[in-house]
Amino acid sequence: MRPDLVADLPLDIDPHSKLSIPVQLAAQIRELLTRRVIAPGDHLPSTRMLAARLGVSRGTVVTAYEQLGAEGYLTSAHGSGTLINPGLNLLKPDSAGYGTEKRTPQAPVQQDLINLDPGIPDTTTLADSAWRAAWRRACSTPPRPQPPLGLPALRVEISEHLRHMRGLVADPSRIVVTAGAREGLTLLLRALGDNLDIGVESPGYPSLRRVPQVLGHRTVNLNTDADGLDVDRLGAPLDAVLLTPSHQYPYGGSLPASRRTRLTTWAADNSTLLIEDDFDSELRYLGMPLPALTAMAPERAVLLGTFSSVISPQIACGYLVAPEELIPELGNLRGIIGQPVGAITQEALAHYLASGALRRRTQRMRRLYRRRRELVTRTFSTTGNAELRPINGGLHAVLICNLPESEVVRNCADRGVGVTGLSSYWGGGKAENGIVFGFGGHDDATLERALRRIVEATAP
Repeated sequence: MRPDLVADLPLDIDPHSKLSIPVQLAAQIRELLTRRVIAPGDHLPSTRMLAARLGVSRGTVVTAYEQLGAEGYLTSAHGSGTLINPGLNLLKPDSAGYGTEKRTPQAPVQQDLINLDPGIPDTTTLADSAWRAAWRRACSTPPRPQPPLGLPALRVEISEHLRHMRGLVADPSRIVVTAGAREGLTLLLRALGDNLDIGVESPGYPSLRRVPQVLGHRTVNLNTDADGLDVDRLGAPLDAVLLTPSHQYPYGGSLPASRRTRLTTWAADNSTLLIEDDFDSELRYLGMPLPALTAMAPERAVLLGTFSSVISPQIACGYLVAPEELIPELGNLRGIIGQPVGAITQEALAHYLASGALRRRTQRMRRLYRRRRELVTRTFSTTGNAELRPINGGLHAVLICNLPESEVVRNCADRGVGVTGLSSYWGGGKAENGIVFGFGGHDDATLERALRRIVEATAP
């Protein structure tokens, strides 16, 4: 028996009880099972150990254990000690309190549901030798203290990552490690103050659009077109504008250079901060990415980055590249609320980036996603019931449908495919009729099967 696995039983002997001590012990252990304080498979203290702790004879505890063993609650094996019978759920579900809860009947679950949530990458080959080595190194040394803005080594590697992958030269002192895009945006808006007017693209990324409202700020819907934010239709001055110039969400347009220049000029004239959500910028299939707004106007723009698309959303790590004047307040806030990304995760990512593994992986994944993008394009090239919008980058597609959006979403669900209605990306105005679906997270065969079902679901 391993003593480090023994359950610490909260037992108490009542010397004034009419019940014998063995009976009291057996009853209390049954009660602990009923309350799920202990569970099938848990190791119990040895009779000698428990007797010493309770101040009773060993024979007293042996008697209680033998009674519970005869009832089927306990079992023992040579070298394993005494434990709660692992098969107790099957042997005595009622008396142990397991399996007796009243459950609300639920609808049958679709067992082969293909979830096509946008933005989900393929992680099947992520845990290669470089990935495992990075985590081994991070776990092999005691974690270093976490500075509020993030581990210096990771901030340096993020700076190098941006230089290689985005052509952006950003000093590590301007980089803040975050727990992803939403957490980074939350931190930034807290640093900017209260009661702000925040411009948001419509359509735009729903999760980020809701953050300013939750924090008590006012949001203003800004018009977009095929090329992204319509700069010429910006109205009254705003405290900040949240936009996706590299890959407008969800349509995928890239803000032209002329609009970027006019936008940065407008921001400077109106003292507006540009918050550049740079998601999917590494995953382009056509053309070269345009310079980040942070490179064009470092004093008026913040880059909101994440590793969700190139690694996984589950890594829950991202970064801000902020103007120098905002860094002290961001650091002050981090000192109060704490750094949300664990030191081991930061260490592992720093090692992973330093090895060049992420750049190599990104190149491989671009080829994989380009092939799946071509599969999506071929599938919808001949159907007359829906129009596929161009896919210039990223891991999702927009399909404009003839049937009502709600009907298409329902038809897809009936066929075991989960897609998202296009209208959910609008904050105002008339939304187009269609769906959004991801194509990065499943193997080619599964994706092809899902696409066939979507074609069926869009047919009248």
